[in-house]
Amino acid sequence: MPEQKLNTRLKLIILSSTIIITIGFHYGWITQPFFGHIHWLHALHGRFCYIPIVIATSWFGLRGGLYTASIISVLVFPYITELGNDVHELTGEIIEIVFYFAIAIVTGALVERELKIRKKHEKANLELEKSHRLSMVGQIAAGVAHEIKNPLASIKGSVEILIDEQTNKSDKEEFKDIVFNEIKRIDNTVTSFLELSRPQEYHFEKIQLSMIVKTCLKQVNVNASKNNIIIEENLKPEIYIEGDKEKIHQVLLNLLLNSIQASQEKSKIMVNLTASNSKVILQVIDFGEGIPLETISKIFDPFFTTKPSGSGLGLALVKNIIEKHNATIEFESTPNVGTTVTVKFPTYGEFKQ
Repeated sequence: MPEQKLNTRLKLIILSSTIIITIGFHYGWITQPFFGHIHWLHALHGRFCYIPIVIATSWFGLRGGLYTASIISVLVFPYITELGNDVHELTGEIIEIVFYFAIAIVTGALVERELKIRKKHEKANLELEKSHRLSMVGQIAAGVAHEIKNPLASIKGSVEILIDEQTNKSDKEEFKDIVFNEIKRIDNTVTSFLELSRPQEYHFEKIQLSMIVKTCLKQVNVNASKNNIIIEENLKPEIYIEGDKEKIHQVLLNLLLNSIQASQEKSKIMVNLTASNSKVILQVIDFGEGIPLETISKIFDPFFTTKPSGSGLGLALVKNIIEKHNATIEFESTPNVGTTVTVKFPTYGEFKQ
């Protein structure tokens, strides 16, 4: 609000100054000492009075233009009274005043029309955005319901078996594990959803990305070894970015685990880390099942997943974190050939929040 008041005050100062200068031209105070009284020069000065009217109309609408035209008319009135019985000049000045108001009305009408069209577009955009948000809320609500409903059904069935006196001890232990795992699944879904929906605290600092990648590779190595998947790494050392260490770690783990899950046995995954043109480029390349063209546009949508046990929140979280780091993420994929994920970070010193 104070900024808006300052802006209006500045506009009024500029407008007032323009009126004073144009009136000075009209009366000849500025040019007459140098050129004397020349009729055509005075007529030209009179046209200068259109300038503040147009400015006022552009800034303050039709009302502003009419006010300015009125002020200028009052200020030139003493000049009209000095003309006496010179009918020709008197008629010219009155016509000039009529033109002041005509210009204010025409320009004002155009400005008002433009403002109405702009407001109409803004309203339409707001309605579209609102509809999109409501649609997203509906999708998320359906996703949460689906992700919680299935484990609850499993828990309900397991509990019914557990309280049945005829259930033997070994079966009870098995169903206890099922109950525990399903509760854990619900907890993970809710936690991931909260991380996605609520604002997260980010602690940006200088971090060595190559070291974080190596740490993540060690963590996923067990999962890869189980399926005889080889991970080849090509990491340029001493690559730094500005970011939140924990959040970047979360992103890398998610991408690597996704690649392992998508890969076939005895295949390989390539992880490349390079830097060029003020960008740090991280690539995770697998030669797995790939992503169909009709699916790839939806991979970042919350609760969209092709995995039977997936929540569909992993990549949505990844995208959120990537955007907070002023970075980009791209997926290139061909079914039955593989997928290349490319993440581009600003190098340290180039990051801007």
